[in-house]
Amino acid sequence: MPVERISRCLFCLWLVCLSPAIICVGARAARAEAKATERDALAAAALPQQNQQPGEVRFSADNEQERDSGVWIDGKYFGYVKELKGDKKVLLPPGEHEISIRSDGYKDFVKKIVIEPGQPQTIEVVMEENPKAIYPGDDAAELRLDIQPKRAAVFIDDAYVGHGGDFGGRFHSMLVGPGKHRLKVTLAGYHGYETEINPVANEKSRMKIVLEKETDSTGKP
Repeated sequence: MPVERISRCLFCLWLVCLSPAIICVGARAARAEAKATERDALAAAALPQQNQQPGEVRFSADNEQERDSGVWIDGKYFGYVKELKGDKKVLLPPGEHEISIRSDGYKDFVKKIVIEPGQPQTIEVVMEENPKAIYPGDDAAELRLDIQPKRAAVFIDDAYVGHGGDFGGRFHSMLVGPGKHRLKVTLAGYHGYETEINPVANEKSRMKIVLEKETDSTGKP
């Protein structure tokens, strides 16, 4: 057999022996590349979730008036200052939000904040008396309100006057000037209550208001 033919045969045999190794190396490289791609995809998917992690808003107040002030965030009532902790703590998505804190006889405390993912932020509540506030006179009627839930916001003629717990019980009531007024009670997750009242001068009266929970399309609260 000629030497050239023998060489070609040996070269073909070498290729046959080498091919499995080449295939094996190629398969390992492909698997490694696939795993790296999967890791990159998982990391990319986790990044938006991390960026959407809510941040907590906390409140600090020095006196009872400030602690009983109502809190609105982005136009929505959340409750009153001293209760917004524990299972009622405020968690907001990252980004800019507007905090508005109100109390009868005081100017609204308004503050814009930027929430960072997973970061708590404390707001120092400082309420300033409103010199233009109008208070009931000596002929004011006394209205005691038994409201459930007690954390609901109470309005007289669209002005926020406090939460339900401020106007019920043995030692709490509301003073209202005689004549017609609109009484409104609201709380997120509940149907609002609204009615007209017409208290008589120096009269004492009592009302019981129970807000009903809103339900979804399945009838569940």
